[in-house]
Amino acid sequence: MIEIERKFLVKSDAYKDEAFQETRIVQGFLNTHKDRTVRVRVKGDLGFITVKGLSSKNGLSRFEWEKEITKDDALKLLNLCEKGVIDKTRYDIKAGNHIFEVDEFFGDNEGLIIAEVELESENETFEKPTWLGEEVTGQIKYYNSQLSKHPYNTWKS
Repeated sequence: MIEIERKFLVKSDAYKDEAFQETRIVQGFLNTHKDRTVRVRVKGDLGFITVKGLSSKNGLSRFEWEKEITKDDALKLLNLCEKGVIDKTRYDIKAGNHIFEVDEFFGDNEGLIIAEVELESENETFEKPTWLGEEVTGQIKYYNSQLSKHPYNTWKS
């Protein structure tokens, strides 16, 4: 239940042509404490509740527990969430032996596009698609829990 992932900005929309799946996601946070977050998510026709722990010092890994719940329950729980709902479309793209999840954000985070790849170990190598930009792994401002509080459209250039 340890999640190891690297996070990148995306420098072009070429990923859309490579996507094998596209899913709309709406999520909120019941708790955004620095040591743990509790997230509620509607992903397509499914609902999920997720608990994430504190990230490692390098930002590559952290505890994650997720449980599928009904979409109806997730929609009800979204009403209890802290202010700042995340609305995005996720594109799944195969690159080598890995799947990249590219999130295109809407609403207050419009214009932000982030790619994540989950790894088996922190030192695992992976193929980098041409549309992959600057690495932002461990930069807290790119965590969804932070984007809900401090959306992209409020950042100064």
